[in-house]
Amino acid sequence: MFHFEDTLTFENKPIDLLTVGELLIDMIPEQYGDQFGAKTFQKYFGGSPSNIAMNVKQLGLQPVVVSAVGKDGLGQFLIHHLQQAKIDTSNVQEIDASTSLVIVSKSKNSPVPIFYRDADYHLTYTEKLDKALMQAKIVHFSCWPISMDPSRQTIETIIGKAKEHHILTCFDPNYHPMIWKKGEDGVPFVKSIISQVDIIKPSEDDAERLFGKDTPENQLAKFLDLGAKLVILTLGKDGAIVSNGRETFTFPTLADKVIDTTGAGDAFWSGLYTGLVQGQSIKAAIQLGFAVSAYKLQYTGAVVSLPTVAKLKEMYHV
Repeated sequence: MFHFEDTLTFENKPIDLLTVGELLIDMIPEQYGDQFGAKTFQKYFGGSPSNIAMNVKQLGLQPVVVSAVGKDGLGQFLIHHLQQAKIDTSNVQEIDASTSLVIVSKSKNSPVPIFYRDADYHLTYTEKLDKALMQAKIVHFSCWPISMDPSRQTIETIIGKAKEHHILTCFDPNYHPMIWKKGEDGVPFVKSIISQVDIIKPSEDDAERLFGKDTPENQLAKFLDLGAKLVILTLGKDGAIVSNGRETFTFPTLADKVIDTTGAGDAFWSGLYTGLVQGQSIKAAIQLGFAVSAYKLQYTGAVVSLPTVAKLKEMYHV
């Protein structure tokens, strides 16, 4: 049971956060709009787990990225971006496939994506990955790697080993039917994962794709009924509702200026993980998550230059 006033205790390990999943290119237009009528797109570093790694590195944690990219110029761009941030890339697998990319609309609400996937789902479980997992305090993954084999098998192995070795396991259920294996309904599989992880952070859009339209309170209950231990349901401008199955809290957003929502959820995860590893209570870590997200929302792109944790706390009074 996660109690909101508790702090989590981690073993003394060199890797604070192991992010597993997509490392890809985000193509974002200069103009707002969901119809992709823009003529000019900017190339950005992307992929939710990798965005989180970039963020937490800035906030003082030691992350390792586990991903697969193509042996092409875009793959080299992504690896170089991580190396520039002094992030360990030894678990970024380079394979004979095209680096995945997403075209994302520029939006102040929920961005609309178009997916072009190849290399990312070819991630395999290796001895090097096994060693990194055993040295990690937290492991994070999203729906992308569970949507196709062999990366699905890789995640299943990670979940089993993480549970065996008491590694905090966190899941972003960013389900979208377009990323799933062709001809397969991914919803039942996503639901089967929920009871196997420690913390889950769906957005309101994620919940609707999994369960259909409903009130936030009812959506929260559905995740708990499937065995979730701690659910953070983010609601955009309305903040979030969070529950451990016994207590439920509402958290307001700290954002007062929104330029681009791309990566806002990743920024939240980043603040949450930083707070947990640095010894803050679960409640305080959630508030730090909102502070990092609010700061990111002021800029275009999934990853932005972040202030220190101390400065963020001062800016957003958390």
